[in-house]
Amino acid sequence: MGAAVARAHRRDWAQVFASTAQLTRDLDLAEECAQDAYEQALRTWPRTGIPERPGAWLTTTARNRARDALRREPAFRRAMPLLVAEEAQPGPEDGVLDDDRLRLVFTCCHPALSRDAQIALTLRLVCGLSTAEVARAFLVREPAMAARITRARKKISTARIPCRVPSPDQLTERVSVVAEVVHLIFTTGHTAPAGPQLARRDLAESAISLARMLNLLMPASAEISALLALLLLIDARAMSRLSPAGRLLLLSEQDRTRWDKRLISEGIGLLTDALRRQPPARYAVEAAIAAVHAEAPTWEETGWLEIVELYEVLRRLWPSPVAELNRAVAIGLRDGPESGLDALTPLLADPALASYGYLSGARADFLRRLRRWREAAEAYEEALALTGNDVERAFLTEWLDDVRTHLPA
Repeated sequence: MGAAVARAHRRDWAQVFASTAQLTRDLDLAEECAQDAYEQALRTWPRTGIPERPGAWLTTTARNRARDALRREPAFRRAMPLLVAEEAQPGPEDGVLDDDRLRLVFTCCHPALSRDAQIALTLRLVCGLSTAEVARAFLVREPAMAARITRARKKISTARIPCRVPSPDQLTERVSVVAEVVHLIFTTGHTAPAGPQLARRDLAESAISLARMLNLLMPASAEISALLALLLLIDARAMSRLSPAGRLLLLSEQDRTRWDKRLISEGIGLLTDALRRQPPARYAVEAAIAAVHAEAPTWEETGWLEIVELYEVLRRLWPSPVAELNRAVAIGLRDGPESGLDALTPLLADPALASYGYLSGARADFLRRLRRWREAAEAYEEALALTGNDVERAFLTEWLDDVRTHLPA
């Protein structure tokens, strides 16, 4: 029965919490009531059986607890809500945007909050992660994260940030902020910045769940469709990234029969639909790059010419040091390691990449392929100094040890 409640938590937390918050207009009280509902489920469902609609059962229970709590509150407390809940503005799709979960996402990602606060609140309130889990995602201590989340909640209260979907004239700008938060959650989960595991599946799965929810609630948004396509196409390779012994496997080493064909098909369908509705933007181009990889039968048949051309488009649409780095790597894989090194050289002066271990790792790989052993060893050592993920560190150490065998005694 505990497993059923855990599934309901993953699937329905956002709806239960958001619906309760709309009633209480108080994030703390809503969270307390939502948690109480799940605790009640653990006690009740073993006796009564799992409800036909677990999410509805949990939402009703949480809202009933909230009503009881509000009836006990003094009149002034009810008259001065901590969370301003305005009437939802009609969306561009005849009210399809009028959903409690969507209002909650836009509240957590309000531009008045810092980016770290937006991500932390989204993980805590929308994805239902514990404060300890959010702290691990940010690589900070739990008390520090608890204080950060508390400050963000207070900011919502003192700034009287409305819990609503933005008006149509603000929607495009605000959707982009939400999409970026979801993308950052996914990338943090896809390769954890530090720790013993290559990936944080809880974060990656939370991001995909958020993107699916947003795509369901905002079917007219090509940006969200493209974002979901990108996440699915990348996540389709998740099960092939490690060997049975736990060694990191590059794309060239992965068993492509283990790639999730269902996710690839869904991702390509979403991308195709997004491109029909508007010209390509950042996530659509990145998804197209992931699609080229996904559709290549073998590493040798990868369409590097097309990938480099797509990175040329991406650098115009979304100028970014990371996009430039990925483009340089693609050039090296298309034209050879010498060309790759030439493309990487200008990036060495970019301060945004000064502490980015993947730049050093890319240089090390090209230098190793050119048998420039001493330079390769130095680049691998630099990459190791900038890498906190234990699986990636083991991979780099393996190559560094190999390169050192070629150095003169």
